[in-house]
Amino acid sequence: MRRFLLSNESGDGDVIAEAARILREGGLVAFPTETVYGLGANALDENAVDRIYRAKNRPAASPLIVHVASVEHARQLVSEWPTHADALASAFWPGPLTLVLPKSEVIPDRVTAGLTTVGLRVPSHPVARALLEASGVPIAAPSANLFMGVSPTDAAHVRASLGDAADLILEGGPSEVGLESTVLSLIYAKPAILRLGMIARHQIEAVVGPLDGAGGEDTGEGTAHPSPGMHPRHYSPRTPLLIAAGDDPVPSGRVVRLWWKREPEEGQGIQLPSDAAGYARELYRALHLADECRAQYIVVEAPPTGEEWEAIWDRLRRAASR
Repeated sequence: MRRFLLSNESGDGDVIAEAARILREGGLVAFPTETVYGLGANALDENAVDRIYRAKNRPAASPLIVHVASVEHARQLVSEWPTHADALASAFWPGPLTLVLPKSEVIPDRVTAGLTTVGLRVPSHPVARALLEASGVPIAAPSANLFMGVSPTDAAHVRASLGDAADLILEGGPSEVGLESTVLSLIYAKPAILRLGMIARHQIEAVVGPLDGAGGEDTGEGTAHPSPGMHPRHYSPRTPLLIAAGDDPVPSGRVVRLWWKREPEEGQGIQLPSDAAGYARELYRALHLADECRAQYIVVEAPPTGEEWEAIWDRLRRAASR
């Protein structure tokens, strides 16, 4: 039977202790992070990790990110820890940066889609951090929704998407960042971004120097991806999504418009912030709301361009892909 225990405070010891017990015993816990809500399992328990894949209907070629409590815990899960990893962890952890490194033998192949690398991150959300400390295990956690759908940024999204799949959901308020973490590989001669996020290229280059251009593209059907989020279609609402620039014509029929600059003259509309951080924080919430309208199309006013908007454009293009 499904059980929901809701906690708005990281200090709610009884709730966190129950969630930690479930994880240690092979269960699934949905929990908030600063990026999106994750569906977590003990990363060292292959059977528990397999439950994540089945709950999400996630393809085996898509690896999971492993959340840890500290740099010290991260080092225990890898076979190499380069100098760049120390510099990046010092600059961006806790926070929305995932580092891809050679994995140690303690990480099951199911976590990494059979790859010899693992993505690691220290989240900053207080509920996530409390759960990691209480459980004492690394937590493998993709977004807590069905595969290819819009990621959840609050607990209601998790419940609507996964139903009974999670043994427990921890409520921690809306996600502060709103887009998935930047994924950076440290296995190349130079670091390479595999998935764009709100930690931008120039911020990373300020720490480690110029980045490699490798990575970031879909590797093909059935081939293990070096990072989550590399499928051509992803983050998609149920309603077909179109990106409209300027005076681009929009289809007739019932349309929900997401706008940041020009308020729609007719039809339903949802306003998004005009700054990149605010837009990213609100984008998935807006897509969930638009889906609930049961329109024929969601039309998104094209956002600005520039490096700070790259991750947003990445999500919109994949969401619009059919």
